[in-house]
Amino acid sequence: MTVRVLLADDQPLIRTALQLVISDAPDLELVGEAATGLHAVQLAEELDPDVVVMDIRMPVMDGIEATRLIARGPGRARVIVLTTFDEDDHVHGALRAGASGFLVKDMALDDILTAIRVVAAGDALIAPGVTRRLIEAFAGRPAPDPAPRELEGVTEREREVLTLIARGLTNTEIAADLVISVATVKAYVGRLLSKLDARDRVQLVILAYEAGLVSPSKQGE
Repeated sequence: MTVRVLLADDQPLIRTALQLVISDAPDLELVGEAATGLHAVQLAEELDPDVVVMDIRMPVMDGIEATRLIARGPGRARVIVLTTFDEDDHVHGALRAGASGFLVKDMALDDILTAIRVVAAGDALIAPGVTRRLIEAFAGRPAPDPAPRELEGVTEREREVLTLIARGLTNTEIAADLVISVATVKAYVGRLLSKLDARDRVQLVILAYEAGLVSPSKQGE
């Protein structure tokens, strides 16, 4: 099954590099390119891609607003943020807007292709090493609402799983930590996604912080 990809970046060199590697991948198809957030929104509605690779800093409309509009729109597209992480203060805003993950521009191109496939399959790009950096950036900023978010209907075990997800652990690592099977972890994750009305694991990380389950001081424990 071919994954249809839309690229949104105002840097022609970035678009050209990704265009070349996507064209060489038999399971990926580049269906469009945009140099502004507004054009990305228009093309997403017109072309209905599976995945949009979205830069943050673009003219006319930035990637955060474009991500919000695409994620809330009628199409099936899932958005991956493409950014220079160390320099971009808006990654957490894009994730709040509904992005399913993010890529760093200095990643290997093969890793970017893998990330596209992962997100197209319905998962989120939230690899442990990258997640920890995201968590630090997100946790260092004040939440819009100072009151912790309630996790209504979430059991104590599910709260444990959610906490470990927010600390960047994979399903296999969570299973080892809690001494349960990977299949059981997947079941817990599925229930958390349903109960919290979360799109993917990225949003579960954000919800864990908003609920006060994880804080910068707890991250290293």
